[in-house]
Amino acid sequence: MDLLTSDAKNKWYPVYTHARAEKKAYEALTNKGILAYLPLYRQLRQWSDRKKWVEEPFIKSYVFVNIAEHAQAEVLMTKGISRFLYFSGKPATMPDRQINELKLLMTSSIDLEITEEDLQPGEKIIIKAGPLKGMTGEVVVYRSQKQLILRLESIGRSIIVHVAASYIERF
Repeated sequence: MDLLTSDAKNKWYPVYTHARAEKKAYEALTNKGILAYLPLYRQLRQWSDRKKWVEEPFIKSYVFVNIAEHAQAEVLMTKGISRFLYFSGKPATMPDRQINELKLLMTSSIDLEITEEDLQPGEKIIIKAGPLKGMTGEVVVYRSQKQLILRLESIGRSIIVHVAASYIERF
């Protein structure tokens, strides 16, 4: 059975990793043939003697796997994986649309910020221009700036995207 290919019965599951083990867990999953996604972003890191661009996990301690329900044990037996996230007593799943939107966000040149704060929902909007055209979200006031929030409820996180007000419209 090839776990690298997506199947109609497969679902995306957010998986919690050991601290600072996201890349190793992702590599171990793909080596097992499990379709996984680890969103990474580039960051300039400063050391005492040099600066270097490094790729860091965008969502700390998370990897996303696309598997059938019966493959959960194989994921849990992977080095670096801690546990599945649960919602209402069952492993949390994410719709394909949210993973695709996350992939789109990671390939865009827009500055992104992730927060664990419980942001209150506001007015529903759609982006009408720019690289994120067609994406929907909520407008909130956060740090005194208007920003677009794309809520990933399955993992209990919100992504803050800085978007010009002229790029959004109500729906």
